[in-house]
Amino acid sequence: MSKRKIQFFACMVLFALLGMSTLASAQWRKKKKVVAAAAPASDSTRKKEPPKIKPYKDVITKDMTTSRGFFTVHTSKDDKYYFELPDSLFNRDIMIVSRVSKASTEMRNGASGYAGDQIGETVYRFEKGPQNKIFMRRISFAEYAKDSSISIYAGLQKNNIMAIVEAFPVLAYSADSAGVVVDATDFLNRDNDNIYFQRAAFKARAGMGSQVNERSYIKTIHTFPTNVEITAVKTYTAGLNPTAACYTVELNASLVLLPVKPMQPRYMDDRVGYFGVAHRDYETNPQNVQYEVIARRWRLEPRPEDVEKYKRGELVEPIKPIVFYIDPVTPKQWVPYLIKGVNDWQKAFEQAGFKNAIYAREAPTKEEDSTWSIDDARHAAIVYRPSEIANAMGPNVADPRSGEILESHIFWYHNVMQLLQKWYLIQCAAVDPRARKPVFDTTLMGDLVRFVSSHEVGHTLGLLHNFGSSSTVPVENLRNKAWVEVHGHTPSIMDYARFNYVAQPEDNISAAGLYPRIGDYDKWAIEWGYRWHPEYKTAEEEKLALTKVVTDSLAKNHRLWFGSEMEQYDARSQSEDLGDDAMKAGMYGIKNLQRIMPHIAEWTVVPGESSLEMQHTYEVLFSQYARYLGHVMKNIGGIYHNVKLSTEAGPVYEVEDYARQKEAVAFICKEVLATPMWLNERSIVERLPMNFTIELSSLQIELINGLINRDRLSRIVNQEVNAKDKVYTIQEYMTDLNKGVFTEIYAGKNIDIYRRDLQKIYVSRLLEEATIAPDAYTMLGNYSFHMYISDLPEIIKDNLHQLQALCKKGMQNPALNKQTKLHLKELDDKITKKLKAPNDKDA
Repeated sequence: MSKRKIQFFACMVLFALLGMSTLASAQWRKKKKVVAAAAPASDSTRKKEPPKIKPYKDVITKDMTTSRGFFTVHTSKDDKYYFELPDSLFNRDIMIVSRVSKASTEMRNGASGYAGDQIGETVYRFEKGPQNKIFMRRISFAEYAKDSSISIYAGLQKNNIMAIVEAFPVLAYSADSAGVVVDATDFLNRDNDNIYFQRAAFKARAGMGSQVNERSYIKTIHTFPTNVEITAVKTYTAGLNPTAACYTVELNASLVLLPVKPMQPRYMDDRVGYFGVAHRDYETNPQNVQYEVIARRWRLEPRPEDVEKYKRGELVEPIKPIVFYIDPVTPKQWVPYLIKGVNDWQKAFEQAGFKNAIYAREAPTKEEDSTWSIDDARHAAIVYRPSEIANAMGPNVADPRSGEILESHIFWYHNVMQLLQKWYLIQCAAVDPRARKPVFDTTLMGDLVRFVSSHEVGHTLGLLHNFGSSSTVPVENLRNKAWVEVHGHTPSIMDYARFNYVAQPEDNISAAGLYPRIGDYDKWAIEWGYRWHPEYKTAEEEKLALTKVVTDSLAKNHRLWFGSEMEQYDARSQSEDLGDDAMKAGMYGIKNLQRIMPHIAEWTVVPGESSLEMQHTYEVLFSQYARYLGHVMKNIGGIYHNVKLSTEAGPVYEVEDYARQKEAVAFICKEVLATPMWLNERSIVERLPMNFTIELSSLQIELINGLINRDRLSRIVNQEVNAKDKVYTIQEYMTDLNKGVFTEIYAGKNIDIYRRDLQKIYVSRLLEEATIAPDAYTMLGNYSFHMYISDLPEIIKDNLHQLQALCKKGMQNPALNKQTKLHLKELDDKITKKLKAPNDKDA
């Protein structure tokens, strides 16, 4: 067994890299001289004899084209490809990243099916095997131990053998006897799931079938010191797609040589939002399996000559800065703004001690660099996609051993600009006259593109969304011109807090107080992830020190709080919200929507065009209104999740405050249960192919389903268990909703058509929850099951009987008109029929 695999990890975490059936180089030198005859085998077990080892000059001839990199590729005139693998490469980790280089129109599937799509990311290793073969293994780092001398390490090796996915017969030894030559022609040409579509799901998503060999070929192979780039044109059958005869695409495979010594990992802290790489650790706790997660980060280190300056706190340039290239096909007017969006992060890295740590530049032309390619794994890029998809995203590729980010492709789809235009119009047109038009000026749209660029770059730096950041800002500060223009409306550009919709016209807030920006949290998170700490020799030592740094920082500055986008019940962590009070922020937001509504036609009409733009804008306004309601509703039955270390005092989970829940229900009753007739702007609605009654009913159905569902009701019931302070009880919740939905009956007034619809929706939903069959709970989860075994069913039934009595009382009121009484009788009959016991007989 070779000792290289042990030496490889001697300086840091030792992963269990298993199944290493390699032979020492000296043994191979001996085999070169004498090839032993294989023992006779039966017909059923006879193996194919490997080809005889030939002289180097007989395999690699002078007429071949040779390209030298971390391994050498030879290409013959008849398109045969030979890999010359040096001995130093064996047992080295090589990551193969595969992408669609040029896409086919037929392979579109939502946001996928475009140039730049990643279709594989796996680590492999070449090793020498028996019978003059070179094996290629697929390597996993899911499980590891740190100390190769302990028995756990050997146990992991024994139980985690890595698959041999390819076998290459050795054709010749290198001219200097320090490597081998193998034929890679078939490996490159066939439908290879190791370097092209590495998972069947990627092909299935594109609707592709099997490869058509006669219409597929290798286009180029470029070699570099740390990567080899293979571009292939591939034609596939249509598979299950009935609309396509076949697909022809261009694929790029980047073979990236990972460093011998991985970057020192930085263990995750859940109070700082980073993407992570997880491993099962069998060593840290000998009595339990630990799940260790390390943060994804680029490797930033000062130059050797600047180390002392860095330690003194002086800003220094890193050895290797983070550089993003702009896709050459990007529309030219947006290039400067995309570049600014990247460069904006420089001030965050300065807080980590580095200057000029990150920047963007235009891709070189062919005249400037004929070898440059956007698919080259050495290059991070912002890739433009001519697509109707209104989106952008910023993934990254990282070394699974250390979390080191190797490269990234940010995708921005052309139609994200339509989304930005509608967002800004609906959220800011009340305060910014520049937004009052269907096509924004280049400067305004450029600023919005810049914000998207910055946000996506944040992801490529390793940062998660911070949906809780905006909740640290008092709502009234969002109307304070001096404050918001200095600090911004959220401390993090990684929040989904698009624009300052709270600002009112009389506040006179400029664009500086309306746009998102890189804020306090972002700078702090970058400092946590990227400050270089040579004083800590191990990742464990560093973890202890940084844990204290985070604890102290959060104690001093609440604006650094991180709220995960995965928080299902915490009202502080929401998408598209602003401020620390959803009711107050929503009220200001609705005021602005009411200002905008009468002007939709004026601000969206394009001469000679249809009313489609006006309709789309109205729909976006309607959705924004619904979004404000959703922000408020999350407070009802809400549970705060305070991420704490085991040594920190105080509760991790806290019930939402009584007064806030009460206020949230009152807001819902006022803003939507009381019919929002301002949405029925006749000058707009009469020109659109839509029915306001139906649109409103759809919104109300969604709202009532959210207010009356098993999950929320169970949480409200659970608030009373072990309650120390006043809590919002289920009975009070039902009473408040009843008064909001049946306001007219309590007041002895007639009920209009909109409110009759609402009351039908409400009663139907209560009946649905009250009469669900016991068997239906088996698949509904813990909260749902709790509803069945708790007091909830009888509480809901009792509430329905109260509503039934209310309906009967209304039917006796002579002041009510016939239609109102018919409506009340229908509700009364519906409740009676639905709640009737199975053995009851009809009258």
